[in-house]
Amino acid sequence: MTTAPSPERVPEILVFDSGLGGLSIAACIHQQIPAARLTHLADNAGFPYGDQPEATVVDRTVSLVAEQLARHPFDVVVVACNTASTVALPALRAAVDVPVVGVVPAIKPAAAMSDNRCIGLLATPATVRRPYLEQLIRDFAADCAIERVGHPQLVSWIEDWARGRPLPEPALSVALQPFRDAGVDTMVLGCTHYPLIREVLQRLLPEVTHWVDSGDAIARRTGALLEQSGFQPGDLVRHTSSGHRCLFSGPVMADLEPFLAGRGFRHAAPR
Repeated sequence: MTTAPSPERVPEILVFDSGLGGLSIAACIHQQIPAARLTHLADNAGFPYGDQPEATVVDRTVSLVAEQLARHPFDVVVVACNTASTVALPALRAAVDVPVVGVVPAIKPAAAMSDNRCIGLLATPATVRRPYLEQLIRDFAADCAIERVGHPQLVSWIEDWARGRPLPEPALSVALQPFRDAGVDTMVLGCTHYPLIREVLQRLLPEVTHWVDSGDAIARRTGALLEQSGFQPGDLVRHTSSGHRCLFSGPVMADLEPFLAGRGFRHAAPR
């Protein structure tokens, strides 16, 4: 029988990604579950995962998450990385004894939103070519035309932007041209990095009516798992936690501190 946590205990959530994209998921979790204390773990030493062999992604995901769970008792682990979610979730769930949430491109809600049945998917090359994407489309958007752009540099551009460097907007605008040509009315942001620059993307694609990513769905699932573990719904929203931390597996440049602080996180050494 599950023992309900005391009302005074703060739910602890570990958000894992290869880079900074998980912060977009963390923002959605914070909005829906303000009482939760968040730890974001970025495997910047292994970034980007799309260029790594699958076995390497599995090994790094399992070992890094397990290491944090050994150091601190988290209630839920959120794998906020499409590549890691695709290849590492079974091994991770077998290795840890806390609930694990993964992320997939938001094809299902996009299909429900689209008026003209023409959907754009902006993702990484690794996500665009994975069979599980084809299955998502068959299951939830078989009547839609899906325009896919797997951009090889956008994630790195966003990582640089977080450190104060400007986004190369002219090059980004060119990369987005297939969506204009296809007349998409709904855009799926199929990488957790991309919501970090949603305002820029919306400005470059003003004709798109609906924008969707996985953040809200992941936050809802995380909240449901916390309730299943004994937290009362009222306790999850009763107050707003602070002390959110961002951990890194590799060296961190000081120019990242303003970006983290602007999102309510501080860089902290692993404890």
